[in-house]
Amino acid sequence: MPERARWAVWGTAAALFAVLIVVLGWAYPPRPAVVSTDRLGPVSGEPVADYLARAHRTLDGADTADHWALVSFTTGLAPDRIPEHTNGLRVSQVVHHVPIDRVTTPFVTIPVPAGDEVAVASARAAAGLLSATPPADERSARITAVVADRLRSGCPCTVGLVVRGPLDRLRELATHNDIRAVEVLPADAGVFGLAPLLPEYTDTAASGPDDGPIPDH
Repeated sequence: MPERARWAVWGTAAALFAVLIVVLGWAYPPRPAVVSTDRLGPVSGEPVADYLARAHRTLDGADTADHWALVSFTTGLAPDRIPEHTNGLRVSQVVHHVPIDRVTTPFVTIPVPAGDEVAVASARAAAGLLSATPPADERSARITAVVADRLRSGCPCTVGLVVRGPLDRLRELATHNDIRAVEVLPADAGVFGLAPLLPEYTDTAASGPDDGPIPDH
């Protein structure tokens, strides 16, 4: 099998596994894990100002090793703009979230192989996989349908990236327009959790009420 085809098969399988975990976690919230790991993103309920300051401090250092980092955007971006916001760094995960006023919607994290094309296509992959996931109830089904439809249409719903690179390039990336924060893990970090800093988080990292009407599209 050609190398490009092998990457495509791997990417599709990885995306399916990741989105299934994310969606099932949204529909059936798990019990708190006993074992903690490294993590990227704000803690639930953390003041946004505290997180931004904490993320900024992680950019300090003089080592030249590659680090995992979460790049959070000031506002959702159309997926075709992802290549403009990587500083040439390797993207390993793309985070998508469709905001709907007073409606809790899932964020979807898609792992991707190297290359701009697969990062841009991750929104369509997320839409297809969300549509294929059995909903927990009627409200969840309607939310999923709207979210998938908007992702499929290329909405400005890419809210973050997980990238890997050295500190100097990550610091440079943090100065770019549309980037709200870059949080870096230690160079020896392996497995890590992820909770995105959504653009609508202004005071605290917490979801708003889930009592609003669900639009048709």
